Amino acid sequence: MARLYAGILGTLALLTALARTLLHGGDPVAGVAAACGWMAAAAAVGGVLGHLAERTVDEAVAARLMAEMDAQQAQRNPAPVRGS
Repeated sequence: MARLYAGILGTLALLTALARTLLHGGDPVAGVAAACGWMAAAAAVGGVLGHLAERTVDEAVAARLMAEMDAQQAQRNPAPVRGS
């Protein structure tokens, strides 16, 4: 998921920076250089966000799975009832 987020955000930043350069009539060479810089920065941020998202989803799924397994175990082996 991290690579997917990095790729999407990097590409979006590259295209946005290139479009901005073209719309404002800037130097194309400088615009490409700036776009590459923005692409690298956005890809790094996307990689971190994607890693955090993947870890969050994995932990949530693991917690839900453990809760379901505990519930099934409790149904199979009910606690003994102690009477006084």
